[in-house]
Amino acid sequence: MSKESIYGMTYDQLTEWLTSHGQKRFRAEQVWSWLYKKRVASFSEMNNVNNETIELLEENFVLHTLEEDIRQESKDGTIKFLFKMADGNLIETVLMRFHYGLSVCVTTQVGCNIGCSFCASGLLRKNRDLTSGEIVEQIMNVQKHLDAQGKDERVSHIVVMGIGEPLDNFTNLMDFIYVVNDDKGLNIGARHITVSTSGLAHKIYEFADTDIQVNLAISLHAPNDELRTSIMKINKAFPIEKLMKSVEYYLQKKNRRITYEYIMLRDVNDHREEAIQLAKLLHNHRHLAYVNLIPYNTVDEHIEYQRSESTSIQAFYETLKERGINCGVRWENGADIDAACGQLRSKQINKKKAI
Repeated sequence: MSKESIYGMTYDQLTEWLTSHGQKRFRAEQVWSWLYKKRVASFSEMNNVNNETIELLEENFVLHTLEEDIRQESKDGTIKFLFKMADGNLIETVLMRFHYGLSVCVTTQVGCNIGCSFCASGLLRKNRDLTSGEIVEQIMNVQKHLDAQGKDERVSHIVVMGIGEPLDNFTNLMDFIYVVNDDKGLNIGARHITVSTSGLAHKIYEFADTDIQVNLAISLHAPNDELRTSIMKINKAFPIEKLMKSVEYYLQKKNRRITYEYIMLRDVNDHREEAIQLAKLLHNHRHLAYVNLIPYNTVDEHIEYQRSESTSIQAFYETLKERGINCGVRWENGADIDAACGQLRSKQINKKKAI
């Protein structure tokens, strides 16, 4: 049986594990600091931790379960990492540069079963969930890459929008959030962490009941059931009415703004009619709603979909604004590399199959 990543444990879990194995409680604080403040590459570098604890850690855990397979760097500073995991599976992680800081987009599953008809992530079906340690390690690898550049840069924001449906891997997702948010470690603020879901209504209720104030984004992409079902199979299980009831519960519990992601697909969901429907759908809680209009990144395997014309995007934006809906247009990062989520992974797997 392979050893688990030590990054998979929250501070409380690490403390409990160490004390249950005969170690003093303060050892957890020492180990945690070496992991997340000093970001060591091996347990043996923890030079103020006694040998007994070091041996115990080495017997039960590893620090490295991800190996960098490919790194693509864009002219705009975006870096896309393709990581190979211990079982040979590939995942993507993306570092993006914004005026407000450095944001990392992490993956939570190997493949995706949501089945959005326009998405590169769903080209390969879900193989398994990532462990919390594998999710945390994506952040650690990116941070260590930044450390190596010697510019004193740090990951300041996280978006859980990579391959997979985060709320379908709920327990590991929450452990990941608690680890990266911990003020004794990476200390990435809850308000700087955004979790995106395709609309698993039952999990939105569960997410609303958590004790941490992270941001929620919902991939909506259509304002009515007929259109949404045609491009997102998940809408059959969680139609818009059911989804919006979970949204109401979330807003009652959290009173926090929700971002609605809306991919702009030419002549599919980008007409004035859809903009008006979307404004009506969000009207009752428009003060806690923000619509992110996203120009589509074309995918070779989905040639039936193209990016909306800029005039259509502008008209859609103006229609929403006229009706009191806060919105903006999110242009992609890394346009000169494999920008669409899942695109690099899919290409590499197909290349290896062809060999």
